[in-house]
Amino acid sequence: MTGPAGDAALRLLEHGALTLRGRIVSASNASFLGTVRDGDVSATCVYKPVRGERPLDDFPDGTLWKRERAAYLVSAASGWDIVPPTVTREDGPFGAGIAQLWIDVDEDADVWRMVNEPDERLRRIALFDAAVNNADRKGGHLLPAPGGHVYGVDHGICFAAEPKLRTILWDWRGEPILPGELDVLRSLRAKLDGPLREALERLLSAAELRALNARIDRLIRSKVFPQPDPYRMAVPWPPF
Repeated sequence: MTGPAGDAALRLLEHGALTLRGRIVSASNASFLGTVRDGDVSATCVYKPVRGERPLDDFPDGTLWKRERAAYLVSAASGWDIVPPTVTREDGPFGAGIAQLWIDVDEDADVWRMVNEPDERLRRIALFDAAVNNADRKGGHLLPAPGGHVYGVDHGICFAAEPKLRTILWDWRGEPILPGELDVLRSLRAKLDGPLREALERLLSAAELRALNARIDRLIRSKVFPQPDPYRMAVPWPPF
């Protein structure tokens, strides 16, 4: 991670002067590497403007940036710290969009090996993806940071009301959800009846919020990780 953490990072991302350093050409939607600065404090960030989003057949136009922010809010509420600090900004260089704190990755980490062993640090990300209905969990969206923490990024196609889970993290399919993980899900579900819901209502549709509640309820009730749907593609392509 580059720059401050926690609330300080969110304040800087929200209010710091945002300047762009270049385009991230590997991204499927327009994404830019930038710097946010407030006085002597600065951080590197990723800026994704809504006007650079590629239209999709199965997601409403102009909503991907809001889903990125929604994923951060759910991640923060869970306590798993999966999604880096992410805010919406109306005043970006190319208009409204999100600014997300840049994550410096551990260059010695082998994501391919982490996925295929599998690495238990990815287990919470698999459960998070099941809750938010992530339709695009690729290996390149997993960022192992120095110190051992693993982040997940690129959540623009999450939260669909219809089942769309596509992920490379199927190793825990059908396995019991551990008691501590169930406690996190129950706490998250309770927060969805309070301030968290109010924040998500500004980002997601009513049908998408109902589906989010239902998915978490189903995970708590079944106490097992979901299985791939045999009638639709369950792994994104390319997977890395």
